[in-house]
Parts: sequence; structure tokens; C-alpha cells
Amino acid sequence: MAATARAGALWLLGQVLAEGRLLSELTGTAQHLRLDPAERARAQRLALETLRGLEKADRVVKPYLRKMPPLAVRNVLRLATVELCQGGDAHGVVNEAVAHVRRGKRTAAYGGMVNAVLRKVALEGPAKWAELRVPHLPKWLRQPLAEAWGGATVAAMEAVHFAGVPLDLTVKSDSREWAARLGGALLPTGSVRLTAPGQVSALPGFGSGDWWVQDAAAALPVRGLGEVAGLSVLDMCAAPGGKTLQLAAGGADVTALDISEGRLARVHENLARTGLSAAVVTADALAFAGGPFDAVVLDAPCSATGTIRRHPDLPLVQRGEAIAGLIELQAALLDHALTLLKPGGRLLYCTCSLLPDEGECQIEGARARHEGLRVMPGAFDLPGVAPDWRSDEGGLRLRPDYWAERGGMDGFYMACLTRG
Repeated sequence: MAATARAGALWLLGQVLAEGRLLSELTGTAQHLRLDPAERARAQRLALETLRGLEKADRVVKPYLRKMPPLAVRNVLRLATVELCQGGDAHGVVNEAVAHVRRGKRTAAYGGMVNAVLRKVALEGPAKWAELRVPHLPKWLRQPLAEAWGGATVAAMEAVHFAGVPLDLTVKSDSREWAARLGGALLPTGSVRLTAPGQVSALPGFGSGDWWVQDAAAALPVRGLGEVAGLSVLDMCAAPGGKTLQLAAGGADVTALDISEGRLARVHENLARTGLSAAVVTADALAFAGGPFDAVVLDAPCSATGTIRRHPDLPLVQRGEAIAGLIELQAALLDHALTLLKPGGRLLYCTCSLLPDEGECQIEGARARHEGLRVMPGAFDLPGVAPDWRSDEGGLRLRPDYWAERGGMDGFYMACLTRG
């Protein structure tokens, strides 16, 4: 099992680091699905841990290399180094790494080198690993984040990114009971957090649809709408559907809209599993003319820089070139969303971005463009929301370093808007 999982992890690393593909694009591919569920989960975990520790692994290995080997060999060294420095069995890790390299036509000649390097890493690597700094974000992202939040805050975010991520659940009802049943912790905002969940689909309550996976930060925007029973609500960019499920569980008449039919398949699956209902529509949100609605939830497409603790591949694949276009799209979606509201209706805008241009600045821009548009700061007077999470324009700014002692949270921005 371990060998197959390691081979699967190396394939994932190759796709991310050589082909520039995101892990989220790879988990449904035929190559990945050849592994059984337990092996797939282990392969993903190994790949994630390696990507989080990439900078450290390279620094540990570098003194033992006379010249840089091909990427495929470097990835074997990286994966094995992360395992060895985190307490993996040296015999199994080294032998499997060498065997993997020797099986490849283009890498077979590096078998002896890999064996020699990893034997040294097994002896000296853990001590070096412990001395090295927490891996830094790439410069294209670290610099604007430091300008926005300060260097010390960015360092705190990086520490949370490197620590890995627990699993958060949103529960249909009785979060306290489910926290106890699953051996988790009930977070101040109402989410349930598990630190070592194992295979998600094997957990009690998954098959019966009593809960769904959703980061605690991602669960807060919809809670800002308060009681939604009987309200017509448009979830404007709905996939993968966490907010749709929250709204449906609250008794809203939900329309789940997304441009991607493939991504909406997840929404259909989750609705079926949880026994909840929503009208699911595949359409371009900018051209959608339904409604009017009592409320619109716009979780706008964004850089997703707030999700790096769960997606360490993201800053390695992206380089920031698309952000300007995303900012334009967010403004256009925000403007259009306002046309879909009933008089007195509410627009909940949010992004899983750490960049103010995709959050606070969007709200300031929208208010300048639309006379009478105002922020409703009281929307987020919610249990567990700390005063220093609030932003100057009336929204809520969440960062990974919040709740660091509990495992952090995703970076998110949210604001509730209305006219008049």
C-alpha cells in the first residue's frame, strides 16, 4: 500500500511542479482513481505534506548534491526527505525511493545517488529540518501581503500554512452533539473541527448527510444573513455548494447558480447525500436574469490566496497574472448581483482571498458606483466573532493566523450590503 501511495504522490507532485496543474484538477483523473480510496487519501496527504515542506526539503538535500538532478528525481528526494524528517521509517522510505527511481528509463542512472543522499538525510536531516525557517510564500504573493498586513502577520500566516490543516464540518443541527460523537471540538462560531479524521466518507454522519465539509471561515458568510427560512436566495457562484447547503438547511428557497456543469455535479451529489433541495442552474452569472431575490450570496471567483493552508500547490502554480482580470470580474458580478435583489434585499459578498483588492476595495468601489448602497456591519454580530476581525468599511476580514492555536482558518473577506 505504501509503495503505491508514494508512487501516486510522486505523480501528483510531477503534475503540479512540472505541468502547473492544481491538485484539485487531478483528484478525479483516471490516473489517480486507479488507487483504492485509502491509497488515494495517503497519496494526497503525502503530496500535500511535501508541497508544504518543499523549501525545507530542498535546503536539507542541497548540501549532498554535486549538481541538480532532473525534476522527477528531485521530487523523489523531496518526498522521501519530508517523510524521513517527520519520523518516517528510514528503511522503507529509502528503499522505495531508490526502487522508484530505478524503474524509470530516464531516472534509473540516479539510483545510487538517491540511495547515498537519502541515507545521509536519514541520519542528519531531522536535526537540520528542525533548525530551518518556516517556508516562505513566493515573492509574487508575499510582497503584496506584507504591504497589506505587515511582515510579522505574514510570518504568522506562513506558520499556520506549514502546520497543516484540520477538518471543519458544518452540521445540520446540534453541533455540540456531533462534536462529541466525532471526537472533535466545537468552535466558537459553531463549526466542528476534527484534527485527525481519517477517511471522511467513513465517518459517522457522512452517509446519512448530517454534516458536510466546510472550513469554519467559509461557513461564516451565510450566517451573516441570519434567519433565512422562507426567503428566496440566489447562491450566485455556488459550486462546490457549501453555502447552498447552509441556506437549504436553514429553510431558504435556494437557487444554486454556476457556470460550470462539471463543478455543479458536486452540488447535486451533496444535495442528494444531505437530503436537502435547491434549484440548480447552469448559466453565466453575468447573463442570469432570474429573481428578484430576497438575498443574493456572491462568493466571487478570486485568487483563493486565503486557502493556501489547505492548498499549498496554489502559490506554486499561480503567479498572480490573473488577479487583475479577477478584480474586474468581481466588480462586474457585484454590480449585476444588485440588479437581482428585491427592494430592501441583501447582497452578501465574499471572497476567499487575502488581498484587499478582492475584498475591502471591492466594497468601497461598489459604494462609489451605487448611490445609497450601504454596508450592514451588524450582520456579523455573531457568536465567536472577535472585534479585531472587523474591517473599517464594515465588513469582516478573516486571516489564517486567527485561531492559530486551534489550527487557524481560511483567509476570507465578507460584507453584507443593502440599499437605502
